[in-house]
Amino acid sequence: MSVSLQGKIAVITGAASGIGLAATEALLEQGATVVMVDWNEAALIALAGKLGEKAIPQITNLLDEGSCNRMIPDILQKVDHIDILYCNAGSYIGGNLADTTPDAIDRMLNLNVNAVIKNVHAVVPHMTERKTGDIIVTCSVAGHFPIHWEPVYSSSKWAITCFVQTMRRQMIPFGVRVAQVSPGPVVSALLADWPEENLRKAKEAGALIDPSEVADAVIYMLTRKRTVTIRDMLVLPTSFDGV
Repeated sequence: MSVSLQGKIAVITGAASGIGLAATEALLEQGATVVMVDWNEAALIALAGKLGEKAIPQITNLLDEGSCNRMIPDILQKVDHIDILYCNAGSYIGGNLADTTPDAIDRMLNLNVNAVIKNVHAVVPHMTERKTGDIIVTCSVAGHFPIHWEPVYSSSKWAITCFVQTMRRQMIPFGVRVAQVSPGPVVSALLADWPEENLRKAKEAGALIDPSEVADAVIYMLTRKRTVTIRDMLVLPTSFDGV
């Protein structure tokens, strides 16, 4: 049975593009208010203005320690509570490990893992006090399979799978659902770092999905009755044969 999201308040990181923007639009269509979190101030302000008064911009740089730590307190100055936290922001490194740099590795792990853990850490007291809430994280099929051409990215998503599934168990007594959505390759700016040959083959084979398909999965997860948790949903292009 589907549950209404009318009147719910959601926070989405990486909301100015890709899956984050698609999820923002989907939640707004469901009647929710969405706090759109992104570092790209110009894009975020423009999108919030276009999407209407239920789209609230929050400028946060998740790679800046102070900005990341202020995110949840700043948001709770704009809205009186948070029903949904969707940690979606992330980055990608593909190719051989020897071809990347220590700085790039630090940046990706800080965004894909550390920022997620910090954001969840910040919202947990709020949700446990209210005895309700949903936390969803964008993981990846790479969090379930050791994809050899993306060892750093896959490692970050394996870490997220562990974090989400341990937190899911911790939050059960408090009525807070914790889950992840694990897409295959999605048409987005992240694929710019894919090996050119892999990207070409994926496009030719139709082995990519649109961000809206991931957003649809998130809506399905959020609209289950409170006694049901979809702990993970893998959303793959039908032609994808990477795993």
